Amino acid sequence: MAGPGEEALVRPSRVRGRRPGDDPTVVRHRARTRGGVLRQHDFRLLWIGETTSKTGSAVTTVAMPLVAVSTLHASTFTIGVLEAANWLPWLLIGLPAGAYVDRWRRRPVLVRCDLLSAAAFASVPVAAWLGVLSVGQLLVVAFAAGTAAVFFRVAYQAYLPAVVTREHLAEGNARMHASASAAEVGGPGLAGLLAQSLGAVTALFLDAVTFLVSIACLLRIRAAEPARTPGRPETSLRRRIGEGLRYVLGEPYLRTLIFFAACSNLMLTATQALLVVFLVRVVGAPSSVVGLLMASVGIGGIIGAMSAPYVIRVLGSARGQLVSALCTTPFGLLIPLTERGPRLALFAAGSLVMPAGVVISNIIGSSFRQAYCPAEMLGRVSATTSFLILGAMPVGALIGGTLGTALGVRSALWVSTGLLILPVLILVFSPIRSRRDLPAPAHI
Repeated sequence: MAGPGEEALVRPSRVRGRRPGDDPTVVRHRARTRGGVLRQHDFRLLWIGETTSKTGSAVTTVAMPLVAVSTLHASTFTIGVLEAANWLPWLLIGLPAGAYVDRWRRRPVLVRCDLLSAAAFASVPVAAWLGVLSVGQLLVVAFAAGTAAVFFRVAYQAYLPAVVTREHLAEGNARMHASASAAEVGGPGLAGLLAQSLGAVTALFLDAVTFLVSIACLLRIRAAEPARTPGRPETSLRRRIGEGLRYVLGEPYLRTLIFFAACSNLMLTATQALLVVFLVRVVGAPSSVVGLLMASVGIGGIIGAMSAPYVIRVLGSARGQLVSALCTTPFGLLIPLTERGPRLALFAAGSLVMPAGVVISNIIGSSFRQAYCPAEMLGRVSATTSFLILGAMPVGALIGGTLGTALGVRSALWVSTGLLILPVLILVFSPIRSRRDLPAPAHI
């Protein structure tokens, strides 16, 4: 394995197409970039592992609330609390996670997070088989998995630039989002089938196994990360967190994209917290149909991921962000119109088009941050961004559960999907509206 600061293990003497007099750095660069990201060994492993674990997580997105609703007969508000517990760690440890990750090698962090997630999700079917499963355990599992997800996401965002070259970041992010969306297609449908045939708790065991596959892939990646600098002793954790906050909030385009995403996530999570309850208790759909309908979210994500490079090329990154949000957000209003029979198609349409816009926005925003920010700040920028964006999600989940209890689930969905237009106004009244593309990095 390469030592700190070394390039990926590509020996110039073995690189196909080397010409006499080639600079070794150029040769290594050519080897890493030939044929796109899927031809690159390290990215392919990262992609396979992450896609596998995302499939398991997509299963859990449906299986966990199904366990709470069908097995433990939890209330609508409890479902909202369960959703909030999964996202609460972003509010509690999201900022310090970035400061720590900037001091650590990223791959070991990813492996340990996968181990924690596997253990947490495996505990649910074990407890169910022993007859001791409770809502309290589900809350603990959701919180533990959410904690692992905090460090995993921060480390993963900072790790990707070590695996692919800068000019391939947009393609790499698009591939990752496409496969994650594909997982969201198969995962919910698989969860519904497993819940219908073997019980919802069995689906969570599958999620635990997928994290082990992710670990196996991570351990085979050969690219070496730059050595982590521990920093001066006087550089406190609070100071490092402050540096990340000041950098993110001081950059107008980063700030705009972050506040847009945070406000969007507030209402998106309020909506998501109600979907399974809505389909099961209001619409009266069986578990298998719930899984198939929730899979439309993943199909929309695939469409968004496949469309993102075209949108960026034709409209530009800034204009593409604005146009995609304006054109896809209103489709969320189709969801509360859903009824049994042919009107189930309204749920599928709303859950397909709206996520396409969300994924396009995510790809543009992630690629911009990874290319624009200095490498030594990526962990803190990723953590600060995730703290602000994902920290809104536990609040949104509680809002969804509270509105569903107070107004009824269908009325609550009208409120949450209707308010999704407000975040789009942040883009409309920002510097982004007057640009074709987001600015290039200043540190190159």
